[in-house]
Amino acid sequence: MPAKDLGNKFVCFKCSTKFYDMKKPDPLCPKCGADQRESPALKAPTEGRRGRLSAAPKIIEPTPEPEEAEVGEDEEGADFEDEDAEPVAEDEDEL
Repeated sequence: MPAKDLGNKFVCFKCSTKFYDMKKPDPLCPKCGADQRESPALKAPTEGRRGRLSAAPKIIEPTPEPEEAEVGEDEEGADFEDEDAEPVAEDEDEL
């Protein structure tokens, strides 16, 4: 059971010594003298470092496929008739 009258428990970020601050205003490590308020774990991340959410993969939406260039109706109809339609004899109308 932790002793409540000893203050907060710390683990020194420099030498890994476990100690209590004895309710003093400055949490100094008794072994190396490092101020625990200067711990890198307590500092805000800088712009160069990526946080947990920024490392998440981003969803990339599929790009629409490019549409064919618009062709005039005369050219499109002529191409269609030439390729798929059977030739029609013009003499049938005269009969």
